[in-house]
Amino acid sequence: MLASTTAAQPARATMTPLLTLLFAIAGGIAVGNLYWSQPLLAVIAEDFGVTETSAGLLVTVTQLGYATGILLIVPLGDTLNRRKLIPAAMFLSAVALVGAALSPSYPLLMTALLALGLATTAGQMITPLVGDLAAPEQRGRVVGTVVSGMLSGILLSRALSGLIADVLGWRGVFCVAALAAVVMAVCMRRGIPEEPARPGVPYGHLLWSIYDSVRTHAVVRGTLLLGACVFAVFSMFWTALTFLLSSAPYNYSLAQIGLVGLAGLAGAAAAKNAGRLHDGGLSVKAQGVALVVTLGSLGLAGAGAHSIVVILIAVVVLDGAIQTINVLNQLRLLNLDAERRSRINSAFVTSNFIGGAIGSALAGAVWPVAGWTGVMAVAAGMIGIACVVWIARRQTFEVSAG
Repeated sequence: MLASTTAAQPARATMTPLLTLLFAIAGGIAVGNLYWSQPLLAVIAEDFGVTETSAGLLVTVTQLGYATGILLIVPLGDTLNRRKLIPAAMFLSAVALVGAALSPSYPLLMTALLALGLATTAGQMITPLVGDLAAPEQRGRVVGTVVSGMLSGILLSRALSGLIADVLGWRGVFCVAALAAVVMAVCMRRGIPEEPARPGVPYGHLLWSIYDSVRTHAVVRGTLLLGACVFAVFSMFWTALTFLLSSAPYNYSLAQIGLVGLAGLAGAAAAKNAGRLHDGGLSVKAQGVALVVTLGSLGLAGAGAHSIVVILIAVVVLDGAIQTINVLNQLRLLNLDAERRSRINSAFVTSNFIGGAIGSALAGAVWPVAGWTGVMAVAAGMIGIACVVWIARRQTFEVSAG
């Protein structure tokens, strides 16, 4: 039996517009920490005298730390006091960022970024907290707004990183990020409402119950598979887009590619609106429409490889559709079991992470053989799989939404 959604709810909703804004900004700053280093790899490689391939491992270790933290730290949000846990994680991320800024060698920088990945989990503890604090009729809108903030943080961190580095150097980027993390840690410590005491759960059982939730509930398995397929397409598209724009006829610089990426802010706006669709009882239908729109945008992108206008339109449409699917997936899972929200969210983010890694690998493998059109065709096939999952699990999704 699924636990009642209202079992662990506070007596009344404590989410206000100001608190929603605070959580959205904090989530954006927290998750954005994963992406500060991406535009800096060439400069870091030159500074430490390593190859750009070796510098690329900095992104890998940050993501590995993040994946580990999602599995081992985020579930603690179901038992520990999040008014202390979330600010502590943000403060630790600031410590890791300062360590990165002061690193005298490449191995120490890699160690600092591994620690940063582990601490960046604060963002994924905020979403279940919002699910607990928000009233059922406002949950979709509020969660959509917070996720919108996270998406904006990802895009803006990539774009701002290069601009800050031009003025302060790559070490200055990490210093600025550390300052932002400290400020938000203080704001979150003051802003998060007091929580009622919750029963303790042995750590081993806490981790086991993540698997148990996936094994027990068909709606979880279906949602994770759907999310992994869609996130694979998202990662495939953006990886291949970098290849496309850095080659003829575009030959864009990294800064120019970053500016193109800002078109993805449309996805953040879509995420906010997707929450309202959930609140209106249109979650499952909206996902079906978004899957079709995603398929169409891939076809448009594949046909318009030589037109930056067409590519920008495809970016806006695809990002908006995929983020709509992503938010509605997350809301479906947040409504399942109030006592396991953090653990189920851990499974969701881990599944998306695996899908994203598969998507990046597929893009790298297909591009040399079939180019942009080939990658878009493979991505369309992946959306086809997602459509099959949606059709097969639609009734289950409808029941959980109701």
